[in-house]
Amino acid sequence: MALIFYSPINPADVWEAELKKHLPELDFRRWEAPGDKSEIDMALCWKPPPGGLAKFPNLKVIFSLAAGIDSLTADPALPDVPIVRMVEPSLTAGVAEYVLLHVLRHHKDQPRFAEQQKARIWQEHFAPPAWTRRVGLLGLGAIGAEAARMLVAVGFEVAGWSRTQKHLADVTSYFGPDQLDGFLARSDILVCLLPKTRQTDGILNAALFAKLPQGASLINAGRGDQLIEDDLLAALDSGQLSQATLDVFATEPLPPAHPFWAHPRITVTPHSAGDPFAASAARVVAENIRRFRAGQPLPHLYDRKAGY
Repeated sequence: MALIFYSPINPADVWEAELKKHLPELDFRRWEAPGDKSEIDMALCWKPPPGGLAKFPNLKVIFSLAAGIDSLTADPALPDVPIVRMVEPSLTAGVAEYVLLHVLRHHKDQPRFAEQQKARIWQEHFAPPAWTRRVGLLGLGAIGAEAARMLVAVGFEVAGWSRTQKHLADVTSYFGPDQLDGFLARSDILVCLLPKTRQTDGILNAALFAKLPQGASLINAGRGDQLIEDDLLAALDSGQLSQATLDVFATEPLPPAHPFWAHPRITVTPHSAGDPFAASAARVVAENIRRFRAGQPLPHLYDRKAGY
């Protein structure tokens, strides 16, 4: 049996070479040359064309190349087989590093200095110590937990909110709908790392922003559909929010005429917070393939009921 590979950005030759370091016998096939489709029982992919995976009649498992699987589940013809989310060290570290970078940028008010540089203005501003700044992480999965660890190491006062209670060293855990407001009220810098579900779509809205301390800031590395864009613009214009860093958007690429590009208090990054580094991620995928072949339980399975 064989594995079919598809990604619009990840090079197939690199992934084939890395996977075969661990599984030399792997029958690795590319989307444009699948051969006998009935021989394919595994897919390793990101954003395959709608209906594309349904063309493999004996597909038994899908390994996602990304932490998020909404591009897969949006396909109405998606085969009803297990989906294994990408959870591996390089992706986790990459997004956590992104969070740390931009929390520090917000904490030290770096966007203000960037604007002053453009205008050639020399004006001093000083940030308080990190331990006086309260960071709130919406989402405490593998990535949220690693981001929390990094932020705690710098000295920030860190809390997280999740569907169920989590127990992380030096991190205050809030969980469930009843504890969301209390979590928001203590979050000077709010970081969204939530998965895409029916419950999280549109969660970053005017009502949520109003529950944050005035002048709070936002970092969204979760999903673009979680942000109500007009509500963010209004919150920035009113001063309820001081700044925002956005890595994900409802429409990607972000259209050239979109107001986010030119807004002085918004930093735009092109969905680049993190990506699996093939040399690291192939080791994890290879182990999952071995487990699949042996009929063993697979880790990090997509839970259709929970939505992630």
